[in-house]
Amino acid sequence: MPAPERVPEVGLTTGTQPAADPRDIEALLHGELTVRGQIRDASNAVLYCESTHQGRTVTCVYKPVRGERPLWDFPDGTLAEREVAAYLVSEATGWGLVPPTVLRDGPYGEGMVQLWIESAESVEDDDGDDASAGNGDSGDNGNDDAAGNDADSAGEGPGALLALTEDTEPAPGWKAVVEAQLEGGGRALLVHADDIRLRRLAVLDAVLNNADRKGGHFLPTADGRLYGIDHGVTFHTDDKLRTLLWGWAGEPLPDDAVAVLGKLAADLSGALGEQLAGLLTPAETSALRARVQRLLEGGVHPAPSGDWPSIPWPPV
Repeated sequence: MPAPERVPEVGLTTGTQPAADPRDIEALLHGELTVRGQIRDASNAVLYCESTHQGRTVTCVYKPVRGERPLWDFPDGTLAEREVAAYLVSEATGWGLVPPTVLRDGPYGEGMVQLWIESAESVEDDDGDDASAGNGDSGDNGNDDAAGNDADSAGEGPGALLALTEDTEPAPGWKAVVEAQLEGGGRALLVHADDIRLRRLAVLDAVLNNADRKGGHFLPTADGRLYGIDHGVTFHTDDKLRTLLWGWAGEPLPDDAVAVLGKLAADLSGALGEQLAGLLTPAETSALRARVQRLLEGGVHPAPSGDWPSIPWPPV
């Protein structure tokens, strides 16, 4: 079970992704929202929809607030707002790691609406129809992923982002996460790709205090982009970072990440802070500012704190 050979991402030497099409955001915000199906087995209600505005139709997911399952550690009815806040912070970084996400009214009341992203891990079913993985929902910090969001980013094919290997050390191009015990008593090393897109996502997660970054929450696309989804359990005031992206823990932050964090700190005292004030509590916004400042002062990727389960399991 060796780790797969890494295949370089074409045209992503900087890791920067093109900005979202403003027409897509307008369609998400103002379009007529039509439900076409439901993402089954999700922890919360996740509806597959189309939104049409001024002749433009986009596919999207709609997560109504009334379909959110209460959590023991997050205030009820706040997951949609946290998802939108995560998108706004991602946009402020300039990295474009979260699909366009808005808060709006829909057929089942207010909810989060997010542009649907087709994952590169598309497969053909027996009838020859595409069965593509895309934005699903695991909903909270510890529940199973939704069907439709179990893209095999943990697989061992070319371009894989996660892998299990029997080697005791990660191969070149990979970073060790944790040693895992397999069914039957065997052990394997969980590794993730040493990929600039994942590294930037790790920085973003540290800023967001993401409590549930599983492999199924990575959406690599056919054109080489990478998106992170399912940000409902973010922005808690307590340290709840739980992720598979620990491979850079303790390493110095890249120069570009330091520059982005500096800009983010300034933005949080201006327009971004004002936007987030309508989505997060003052305490949560204050904790966000403090996390950015700690990252800047420490200058390194954070390590697991030991006070909170640091790895989501299973990893997909």
